[in-house]
Amino acid sequence: MKRLINFLNKLKKINVFGDQNQLSDKEKEYIEQMPTQNPYGLIGMILGGIAFTFGPEYGWIPVITLLFCVITFFTFDKEKEDNPWTFYLGIALSIIGLVMFIIGETHQLIL
Repeated sequence: MKRLINFLNKLKKINVFGDQNQLSDKEKEYIEQMPTQNPYGLIGMILGGIAFTFGPEYGWIPVITLLFCVITFFTFDKEKEDNPWTFYLGIALSIIGLVMFIIGETHQLIL
C-alpha cells in the first residue's frame, strides 16, 4: 500500500502543461508556497458525481469510485494542500449511489 501511495504522490508532481519551465526561480518558489488542490480529490469528486448519477443502474461504478477515493485519500498532504472535502464528497456520492443500487431506487434523469 505504501508503494502505491508513493507512486501516486510522484505522479502529482508531473508538469502536465509545461508552463513551469518559463517561470523564474522567484516565481517557482512563490507558487510552491501556495496551498494547492489534490488532483486525485478532484477526480474522485467527478467520479462520485458519475457514481451518484449512474450508480443506481450500474452497481460497479460506485464500488470502483469508492475504492479510488479511499485509496487516493492517503495522498492528501495537510501541509501543502488545502481542501480534503473533494475526497469526502466523492466518497459520499459514491456511497449514496451504492445504497440506491442495493435498495433498488433509481433517478428520474432528464436526458
